[in-house]
Amino acid sequence: MEDKNGTGSRWIAGVEPQRELLTRSMNSIYEMECREQPKRLASLLNAYQADPVIREELDKLRKMSLSPGPILFIGAGASYCSSITGSSYLQSNGRSSFTVDAGEWLHYSSAWEQVVLSLLVTTSGESAELVHLCRMGVHRPIALLCNNDRSTCWSSVQNRLPILAGPEYGNATKTYTNATAACIVIASHILGRAWQEDAERLLRSYPATLDHVFRLRNDMEEFCRGAADIEVIGRGPAYGGAIMGALCIREMTGRRAAPHSGGGFRHGPLLDVNESHLAIILALGRAASLGVSLAQDCLARGGRVILVETVERQRSERLLPIKIDSVSEPWEGLTSVLVPQALTLAIAERTGAKLSPRFLYGIMKE
Repeated sequence: MEDKNGTGSRWIAGVEPQRELLTRSMNSIYEMECREQPKRLASLLNAYQADPVIREELDKLRKMSLSPGPILFIGAGASYCSSITGSSYLQSNGRSSFTVDAGEWLHYSSAWEQVVLSLLVTTSGESAELVHLCRMGVHRPIALLCNNDRSTCWSSVQNRLPILAGPEYGNATKTYTNATAACIVIASHILGRAWQEDAERLLRSYPATLDHVFRLRNDMEEFCRGAADIEVIGRGPAYGGAIMGALCIREMTGRRAAPHSGGGFRHGPLLDVNESHLAIILALGRAASLGVSLAQDCLARGGRVILVETVERQRSERLLPIKIDSVSEPWEGLTSVLVPQALTLAIAERTGAKLSPRFLYGIMKE
């Protein structure tokens, strides 16, 4: 893709990296970026509450959404995962909303005229599908959520909001977290619901939850050894965390990991669970009890389960419970991904990361 915005736009997030980062290992960079998440998240939430330019953009989106019709969140990869929490929250509060894959929407949809607002979510602002959609949407009600203000997408869209995660050189961690939080704030603003108190509660517990989970990472890695399959399962906001968690494990370590919704897993994949199978079940939010029930069924078939929930549970030979702090719905979209992130680091520390740090955007293909 031609760089029309100058050399700076090709650096990750449009920022040239510090020299010392160029020699660091992927494991070191990945852990650093995971641990940056609380600080970056706090900065985003403060900006979305206090920055007048951002507040004005949020008001514009709310006005755009007042007309009848569905609200779309459109993304690819980690951005698609972040979008799920936003659309899930709107749906759970009676507002028609959907998350769609950018490539599928680009090539197979002729229904854009029926959509009242489309939020395009892209970390790089250079993904080929999102660039095409930004250009196609010039005369449509669209907005952009992006982490690169020097990108092609940023320069193509009038209504735009920042992800504010800073440069990210490993797998998506802080960009997923900040984009998910921004989607929650956008959805809340559209609904006319206050979000600040729930966000403050999250910020008080999030750093300790991250530290707690990452201290347990070697226990998780040992528990997973020998598993032929790793499947990450969640519902609602945690479904986005499940997809992101599986993507993180697979990209960083090369281990085969697949995401599922709780219902999707029960009606099919559950049937082939056996002693070679490992499930990471994110039993969080309003459907937590269904996750616990699914865990029991996996155990009954001989599988192993890492069960992520907000209550204490006794460990057994094939059950590793991980307790995390409770947060208000839909903020479990952020906390749900912490266990897969920590497991990813532990596997990479033991067997090596399969990715190298990336400092420049490469060619973005469809």
